[in-house]
Amino acid sequence: MKAISVLVVLAAAVTAARAQTQLTIYNQNFATVKEARTLDLKKGENEVRVTDITAHLEPDSVVLRDLKNPDALQILEQNYESDPLSEGLLLCKSEGRVLDFEITMPQTGEKKIVKGKILRSGYVPHTVAFQRYGQQYAYAQMAYANPQGGGQPIVEVDGKIQFGLPGKPIFDALDPQAFLKPTLLWRLWADKAGKHDTEFSYLTGGMRWEADYNAVAPEKGDTFDIIGWVTLENMSGKDFENASVKLMAGDVARVQPERADVITLGEFNYAQERARGPAVTERTFEEYHLYTLQRPTTVLDREIKQVEFVRAANVPAKRTYVYDGFKVDERYRGWNYDSIRREAGYGTESNPKVWVMLEFKNSESAHLGMPLPKGKVKVYRRDVDGRNEFIGEDRIDHTPKDETVRLYTGNAFDIVGERRQTNFKLDSNNHWADESFEIKVRNHKKEEVEVRVVEHLYRWFQWEITGSTMDYTKTDARTIEFRPKVAADGQAIINYTVHYTW
Repeated sequence: MKAISVLVVLAAAVTAARAQTQLTIYNQNFATVKEARTLDLKKGENEVRVTDITAHLEPDSVVLRDLKNPDALQILEQNYESDPLSEGLLLCKSEGRVLDFEITMPQTGEKKIVKGKILRSGYVPHTVAFQRYGQQYAYAQMAYANPQGGGQPIVEVDGKIQFGLPGKPIFDALDPQAFLKPTLLWRLWADKAGKHDTEFSYLTGGMRWEADYNAVAPEKGDTFDIIGWVTLENMSGKDFENASVKLMAGDVARVQPERADVITLGEFNYAQERARGPAVTERTFEEYHLYTLQRPTTVLDREIKQVEFVRAANVPAKRTYVYDGFKVDERYRGWNYDSIRREAGYGTESNPKVWVMLEFKNSESAHLGMPLPKGKVKVYRRDVDGRNEFIGEDRIDHTPKDETVRLYTGNAFDIVGERRQTNFKLDSNNHWADESFEIKVRNHKKEEVEVRVVEHLYRWFQWEITGSTMDYTKTDARTIEFRPKVAADGQAIINYTVHYTW
């Protein structure tokens, strides 16, 4: 097996000196950013402005520590400005003032200036908070921005009121303290003057990774070659350059925010180079698996990057056919067990499809043996012309070493199932029911196949098979399985009776 390389990046520091960033990206759409920054501070209180952050930073996750002395720094106060400068915000701040508007005359293209007083900007502040504070808060914010509705600016021009801007607004020079992008404002206390080497870390949304696999089988047989890709997506609003990257696989617990009724504002819309040798190493971390990329890499904002993650040849696999003939009749959805066990027609709908499954072991003997992160697996088979043809796709969960992977690749064309109820008896007074089924599996292939016939004993937990034309296996408390071998152009017939008591 061959492992591999990928991922992302960071940018730098309050000083001009660059330092490497570390990123740990989780497959739950968030990441931990850890940056080394050098702060030049005076003794006592300092005001520090940090703008080189993501647009989805979680302010309550910020940690700043001095690398040499943990007691050398303290954040006395932190303010997070997440509403950066925009035309709407400037109009909001200009309410009640007269602005110049540039108008282009359509006939001549001549530009002229008109003056207008901003009565309402139409800007709705704090839209990000709609989800947290709910519908009433959203209505109040929109009413505050424009009580007449419509979300349009209201401007007075030459003593007359108009909805919408008369032209392109021209604002005064920008305040040096204006926020052009999300910003952290710190009031820091330092124990001494001079340079402090620090680690600055935080959680951020807008980043994700996932694994994707391509499995290619030869023209005949079910061994296959597998290639895994890591797909990294950076939608955080920040570029990361030459970052050291780790990928965390597992289900990490996160507290979900309480959700109120939410209103949306107009449907408010909240290259690669193959490395030599193993570029990704894996180890257990807590109850998860941590994959480390062995070389730094860069991922720009709004960039999707893919890197080969695993490669294995001649992985032995077994093809299996599964016939689960039970089909849920929509009329019975939501019925309780008492109703189900008394209704003769329940469970008599038949599904004719036979599933095709591909099974393989994630083991070293199968040329794998590395914990596989969850992801989609696309399965191909080579045709007689040597070209790969797509034959199915499935999704696997996190799969530890030495566990079996089962892929559903579609339904068999030449194998058909049929299932019908042949008898049903009910004695409600004595609390029992008997039910009989006949199952047929027809094989139109030119070779013999084994089919796993799965039967669900759905009427009650207490049951006994009182008659069967074929041996069966009890796979769990309410499921049995038959394994008939069906000859080429032949069929297998199974009859069984189950006795329920309650």
